[in-house]
Amino acid sequence: MRWGVVGLGYFAQTAILPAFAHARRNSELVALFSDTPRKLAELGRRYRVAGRHSYDDYDSVLRAGGIDAVYIALPNHLHRDFTVRAARAGVHVLCEKPMAVTEKDCQVMIDACARRRVKLMIAYRLHFERANLTAAELVRSGELGEPRVFNSLFSNPVKDPDNVRLNEMRLGGGTLYDIGIYCLNAARALFRSEPVEVAAFAANNGGARFAGLDEMTAAVLRFPGERLATFVSSFAAHDHNHYEVLGTKGRIRVEPAFEFARGLGWEAQIGRRKRSRRLKKSDQVAPELLYFADCVLEDREPEPSGREGLADVRVLRALMRSAATGRTVRLAPFVKRPRPTLEQEIRRPPAAKPELVAARPPSGA
Repeated sequence: MRWGVVGLGYFAQTAILPAFAHARRNSELVALFSDTPRKLAELGRRYRVAGRHSYDDYDSVLRAGGIDAVYIALPNHLHRDFTVRAARAGVHVLCEKPMAVTEKDCQVMIDACARRRVKLMIAYRLHFERANLTAAELVRSGELGEPRVFNSLFSNPVKDPDNVRLNEMRLGGGTLYDIGIYCLNAARALFRSEPVEVAAFAANNGGARFAGLDEMTAAVLRFPGERLATFVSSFAAHDHNHYEVLGTKGRIRVEPAFEFARGLGWEAQIGRRKRSRRLKKSDQVAPELLYFADCVLEDREPEPSGREGLADVRVLRALMRSAATGRTVRLAPFVKRPRPTLEQEIRRPPAAKPELVAARPPSGA
């Protein structure tokens, strides 16, 4: 399957572009899209990609028929537009998370792809990663007893004032959209259900770079069966991420839980028996490319689908409303199947860290 990558920022350069070397079985990178000529020139040479295009050329290039799928790695508020335009051209879409800024935008994307019978997948890379899938399987198997409590923390300090993660919340910036979504998605996957009520508190330390967004948010989610999930997402605290599930018979903790730059690990305790595993770093994006290409070539619906993306965005928006009003927010019933399973695991060796071109990590280093 012939791919175009739309957007050549930090994550695209450090994770997406190198991943094609590990996805050669069914995927070929044939086009890059950016409005930065230097990125197009240097990255095009590095990855031997002849198709180097500006965003103004997007529609005409897709209509020309040389691209089968696009990986959209643009700022969050642009996901809807570029997805719909790809669908109109009959091009399949793998879109970064969050899927879009609003529930309406998500549904428009789903409908546009359905009308043109193109596949839509949201880039939840951890749906193919062993540590997280092991945790989900352990909960599903009943070894932990009845799952009662989920707790998570994701702090990723963002010091670069020009980083897109610091866009205003109306443009999809802030901690909930950027990193809180990992905690939420993990809770939904581990409890295998959708929250029915949420509450949130947002905090801001007054830093100029955090104007118009949440610098930190704490969330509480009630799930069916009177189960509770809590998490905190932060752009200003020490770099750290983990989650833990406690059942009536045991617990499992995954730490680190959401990284792509280093290996993940887990520790479980059931009764007095403990076991743990530390996994080596792996390429988490190549599995997405391989899986999605197979879905297209074999005409299978992907998991995570557009509906998975919508499931997260609807809850994120409810959390934002709760933080803004100081009230709990009840959610309408929402059916989401299937859930990620160990059968989806695909492991590829890690990619070498590339030299960045006109891009910086969120830390500003």
